[in-house]
Amino acid sequence: MTRLPKLMVAPNGARLTKADHPALPITLSEIVTTARDCHAAGADGLHLHLRDAEGGHLLDAGAYREAVQELTTQVPDMAIQITTEAVGKYDPPHQREIALQSSASMVSASIRELCRDPEGVTRAFYTDCAEQDIAIQHILYDRADGELLIRTLPDPVLNAPDLQLLFVLGRYAADQNSDPHDLDDFLDWMGTHDLSADWAVCAFGQNETASLVYAAQRGGKCRVGFENARVHADGRVANDNAERVRAVREAIQRA
Repeated sequence: MTRLPKLMVAPNGARLTKADHPALPITLSEIVTTARDCHAAGADGLHLHLRDAEGGHLLDAGAYREAVQELTTQVPDMAIQITTEAVGKYDPPHQREIALQSSASMVSASIRELCRDPEGVTRAFYTDCAEQDIAIQHILYDRADGELLIRTLPDPVLNAPDLQLLFVLGRYAADQNSDPHDLDDFLDWMGTHDLSADWAVCAFGQNETASLVYAAQRGGKCRVGFENARVHADGRVANDNAERVRAVREAIQRA
């Protein structure tokens, strides 16, 4: 049974550049260095985005295999999860291929992106992943995504004790800033469907720290990093991802 890391770092995302922050890791070498620093700061997992030679978003199975191998070698105690995010560039067949062909044991996927294809096609994909022991963390942006997940997932996957979810807070807020209590509707949705999932939260903006502390208090896990926020709770810009990891870890310990 694959469990989510307690504190995963998402160091770069698909869209940001060094113009957004000079310490944003772009190359594989920079990502490896960031992974080491974040692991030392308390992160036990890394959410992996790769870039092409021009710095653009890249979903490539061979590049993922190389990167996962390098990260596993350099930071062996850190779980590595790859993304399948489309970013308007990739379609569901390519996203499914990446999940199944990258030799990654942990993958994140947006239910609303994959269900651009018929739900039956997506349902078969989730069955294939389960049969290959690929742990999919299902990204949910709102309750409607949750209801789509309920309709789409095969019952054995939906009701498995290691069902992995990621609740995204603040992505579509007017100022793209989260509120800790954005989580409440997701928790209510889980209770309505009697789901016993392995869940985590990521949160945009200056309230990232407060939102992750609230999630930890409610029994969830956390994803922190420059993909979602580059500032501390007091508004100061963080020097790097490791500083954000350390700040969130310490805030959870104090709470």
